[in-house]
Amino acid sequence: MSKFVFKWLVNGAIVVALLMYYTDATLLEAAMAATGLTVVAYLIGDQLILRKTNNTIATIADFGLAMAYLYVVADYLDWNLSLGEAFFISLMLGAFEFVFHRYMLREEAY
Repeated sequence: MSKFVFKWLVNGAIVVALLMYYTDATLLEAAMAATGLTVVAYLIGDQLILRKTNNTIATIADFGLAMAYLYVVADYLDWNLSLGEAFFISLMLGAFEFVFHRYMLREEAY
């Protein structure tokens, strides 16, 4: 399984479940939001920042990116997502991203 597909599946599970729990997002809206976030995070966090810095910096960037992305999407779609809820979703994603980045870095060493 490719790294992107794995990231998409795990990020999707986290984001879709939590968005549907915290907001009035439909399954389709939550899945589209999760897919958009995964694409942006993979391109910026994994392909750009992680390659030029380290895991800690890339994980912090992914956390910030997720917070900003969720805030913008929630505002655009008029979801009632609080700052604390967006923080929790981003924190869960950050924990996964830290492990995912270690996996990516290990794979590139071989």
